[in-house]
Amino acid sequence: MSDLLSARGITKDFTLDQTRVEVLKGVDVSVAAGELVAVVGASGTGKSTLLNIIGTLDEPTGGEVRFDGDDLFALDDKRQAAFRNRELGFVFQFNQLLPEFTAVENAAMPLLLQGLADARERARELLVRVGLEDRLEHRPGELSGGEQQRVAIARALVARPRLILADEPTGNLDSRTGDRVFELLAELGTDVGSAILMVTHNEQLAGRCGRVLHMVDGLLGKPAP
Repeated sequence: MSDLLSARGITKDFTLDQTRVEVLKGVDVSVAAGELVAVVGASGTGKSTLLNIIGTLDEPTGGEVRFDGDDLFALDDKRQAAFRNRELGFVFQFNQLLPEFTAVENAAMPLLLQGLADARERARELLVRVGLEDRLEHRPGELSGGEQQRVAIARALVARPRLILADEPTGNLDSRTGDRVFELLAELGTDVGSAILMVTHNEQLAGRCGRVLHMVDGLLGKPAP
């Protein structure tokens, strides 16, 4: 099975109070099409930084990220934006829904930005699948935390992206709601054929993924048995 995503030798440094801080120290990670991979580890070990780099929201200090063979950081801004809009779905812990828009409008946003005429219909179909058929015209402030996160999952999947990055998608939810959100993400990701790279503190959820990698002090590897 060939890799859809391949990151090699990823480093990331920051300067804090004139002190150089190494967040990532040479991370290698790959994900094949249709694969669900979890990254676990303590807070501050660089997990979210890694996702932001893979999603081209941040630049690495060193190393390369390849998606379907293309070096993402060799692309110009326009082609990077096309990657984020068409190939990538991002699910955040805090769902980042737009408060002035309805559930349908939020879920349809990636397709609306592409100018697709059937954007709202495709969003409605996904929202029905995640159990929000009675909440389509509600705004985020009128939805529970679990409902908001289900809208965020629909938004991430509506463009049928080949890669989903999920940063603590259940971290702000109670365990029962978090389990359901994870199940929906995994189920819909499989239906779409997306590769999923998920950061989580929840070792139980991580154990339900195809592979589990452990981030420790800016390095990534398999958890100790």
